[in-house]
Amino acid sequence: MTVAVSSGKNARIAIISGASSGIGRQFAIDLDGDVRLDEIWLCARREERLQELAASLRKPARVLAGDITDKKWRDRLLLEIKDSECQIHTLINSAGFGKFEAFCDLDCNERMVEVNCQALTALTSLCLPYMQNGGRIINMASVAGFMPQYKAAVYAASKAYVISFSRALHQELKERDITVTAVCPNPMKTEFFEANGIEIDANPIKKIGIEDVEKVAAKALKRSDKGKDMSVCNLPAKILRVISRILPHRLVLWFERKSGF
Repeated sequence: MTVAVSSGKNARIAIISGASSGIGRQFAIDLDGDVRLDEIWLCARREERLQELAASLRKPARVLAGDITDKKWRDRLLLEIKDSECQIHTLINSAGFGKFEAFCDLDCNERMVEVNCQALTALTSLCLPYMQNGGRIINMASVAGFMPQYKAAVYAASKAYVISFSRALHQELKERDITVTAVCPNPMKTEFFEANGIEIDANPIKKIGIEDVEKVAAKALKRSDKGKDMSVCNLPAKILRVISRILPHRLVLWFERKSGF
């Protein structure tokens, strides 16, 4: 864990997990212009990328390299929060992991649950006591969380957890005026899919719904500012949400299996 520039005692900070790439990186760029924040804390495993991002920001930034699933790393993060005497205004849980294949790989499935559910929950629990009233939490979910997904059983279930957890916590924290927003995008052109060898351009149906990272991040921040518990960005994602409420899930799963969607 590497600590960089500090803004001093009582600094209002944002903590972003998964900040080295994709939408986590975009959130850091967008929050760099937020006048409510004094400092941005960047969390991910790839320290070199975090250092590059920190150097590109105008606000003071701390690089906290490590694995969010590692309790020892989270313990060190907690010490940093206590020692800095900061106030957490924004927590963004954007670290995520997914595999899209037949259910069989135990290690992979455990890792998905660990990253997408357990670590997200642990980081939220760790930060909440140090969050200022009027703050916000943004959790990256997915349209996959709207209903079961063929050959993505664990991933879809993990994102359904994020949605349910976020919406319930949003209600619990109303007395503190803390907003919790679940962000539910369609596939985005990020390293997330490249790392899994998925060519989303190759599927004409999925290609229709591909989302722009910048737009998803901007919409999520806007929805959070409005006190909303969900952010669904483009039209295909909104249509999918409606379908998930109307059509029997077994019918959707049958279609996915038959079409290879």
